[in-house]
Amino acid sequence: MTVAIPSYNGRHLLETALPSLAAQSFRDFAVLVVDDASSDGTADWLGDRWPEVRLLALAENVGVTAALNACIGESDTELVMLLNNDVELDPGCLGTLVRALDLHPGAGSAAPKLLDFHDREVLDGAGDVLTWAGSPARRGHGERDRGQYDAPGEILGACGGAALYRRAAFSRVGLFDSRFFTYYEDSDWSLRAQLADLSCRYVPEAIVYHMGSATLGRESDFTRYHLWRNGIWLIAKDLPARSLLRHLPQLLYGQLWNLGLAVRSRRLGLWASAWRDALRGLPGMLQKRRRVQAKRRISVRELERRIAGPS
Repeated sequence: MTVAIPSYNGRHLLETALPSLAAQSFRDFAVLVVDDASSDGTADWLGDRWPEVRLLALAENVGVTAALNACIGESDTELVMLLNNDVELDPGCLGTLVRALDLHPGAGSAAPKLLDFHDREVLDGAGDVLTWAGSPARRGHGERDRGQYDAPGEILGACGGAALYRRAAFSRVGLFDSRFFTYYEDSDWSLRAQLADLSCRYVPEAIVYHMGSATLGRESDFTRYHLWRNGIWLIAKDLPARSLLRHLPQLLYGQLWNLGLAVRSRRLGLWASAWRDALRGLPGMLQKRRRVQAKRRISVRELERRIAGPS
């Protein structure tokens, strides 16, 4: 197994992530860091402090999604764990995720329970879900962890910041879509995997503590632009035509909600830019849509059941 971490100016974050990997009870893995042209001395620091960690130093900054794909391309193991640099793993995390995939051969990925790094009684996410307003979300995000998501089972997808994948799943589904650059690239992949009839296991016994937006920031214009633009592409690319027609009112409501948020936050120009660029990129997304839908192996009814998710 390979544990791969894309990192941009995150040396201070790796000071927490790497020791938590070294403390794992499961030992059959190698660590790869893909440094996305950092300027904080990450590469030299890794060479001095963590010589056992394999380093791929990119010559220029390519963005989160392309860096994730570099993590996958640079590894050659059957299992690949993708991690953000702003995480800390419980010592039993990796072994628990590996066992879950061993027990469920039809699953292409596995999602741990994410807890807030700073307040460890608060959920950061219990697997990824999608609303019919077209909004991906981390289930339970911000809730107090009272055990309400402690039942293992199928979930729509895993947060790409901490997820275990089968290499065979990437061969079947493809890599992350680099056009997304950052945000929703994991939701796009999860939807494509579900369409190809590859499930995702939610494994609550596997715990990851997540700082959250430690590199990009929580509500910057950069973040909001990519969420708005990529949400449009996600809908246009991945949802079958029957689902688009059936849920058109909810999907329109979701876009009107984004418009209202833009007005309230005085970001109407940013929202317009996101729509402009989404429309410019739409022909390419529609080309990809044809390939995605051609790989669909489940019925629309089954997809909608999976999107509805666990009760």
